[in-house]
Amino acid sequence: MTTDTENRKRALRAELREGRRNLTSSEQEHASAGLTENLQSLTLGLSARSVACYLSAPSEPDTRPYLAWARAQGVRVLFPVSREDGLLDWTVGEDGQELVGLFGMPEPSGELLSPLAINDVDLILVPAAAIGRDGMRMGWGKGYFDKTLGSMEKCPPVYAVVYDSEFVDEVPRERHDQPVNGVVTPDRIIDF
Repeated sequence: MTTDTENRKRALRAELREGRRNLTSSEQEHASAGLTENLQSLTLGLSARSVACYLSAPSEPDTRPYLAWARAQGVRVLFPVSREDGLLDWTVGEDGQELVGLFGMPEPSGELLSPLAINDVDLILVPAAAIGRDGMRMGWGKGYFDKTLGSMEKCPPVYAVVYDSEFVDEVPRERHDQPVNGVVTPDRIIDF
């Protein structure tokens, strides 16, 4: 049976997907430039030498320019690789090749590291559908990052990456949902 919270999440996700589809190429380019600058600033401000970050899909805020900068700066980047059991493996994507992972999302190929590899990073950057002003993250409904963050014994700072319009007053929350330490948008960095 579907709960009221699940229905509210489903409706909000549909609205957010539509908003992303309606972005013009000019708006996407502006967002990419601002996001890259803010992600660089966050990484430098935290003196992060190892970062967990995802490869953005075409509809997501573009992480690729930031990832190119991080590699050029010698920052070690771990990328999530979805598993069918709901956990995430990790890779440094050393061969530079991309695959289509579960759910059609881009994932780098490379030697797989265990789910525990994320325990060694200084900063975690996660995708999100929306972030509430209280720091609650609403993902896209698969639960991969909630499981990962909820299982970490010592979690480094976690920042969600969203468009400015996806930083909202509040998001529907379920017991398994995990908050983040901050949010990075094309226009700002907000710490909770």
